[in-house]
Amino acid sequence: MKYLALALLFCALASLSDASRCYAKALLPGMTHCQDDSDYTWHPVGSSWRNSECLDCSCTGCCNKFSTPIQFDPDCVSVFDSAACKYIAHKSNDPTQLCPMAQ
Repeated sequence: MKYLALALLFCALASLSDASRCYAKALLPGMTHCQDDSDYTWHPVGSSWRNSECLDCSCTGCCNKFSTPIQFDPDCVSVFDSAACKYIAHKSNDPTQLCPMAQ
C-alpha cells in the first residue's frame, strides 16, 4: 500500500514538473540537411531554429522551452501567446490586466 501511495505521489509531482519536454532524432552519417517534423522546412546540419509549435530544434531533436503556469489567482486565466512562445495570465474579465503566476 505504501508503494502505491509513493507511486501516486511521484506521478503527481511529475505532472507538475516544469522540465523541458524533448525528443531526439537520428542524425545519419553524411547528412547535410534535416527536415523539421512540424513545419517540413529544411535546415543545415549544425543549425538551430524555433518552429511554429514553439519548439527549439536542431537536427538531433527538439525541446519546448516554455513553462506552463501551475498557480495563479482564481479570477485569472492563462493563455498561450504563440507569437512570444510563452504563457501569460490575465484577469478573466479584463485581458489587459495581467496576473502574477508561479511556474
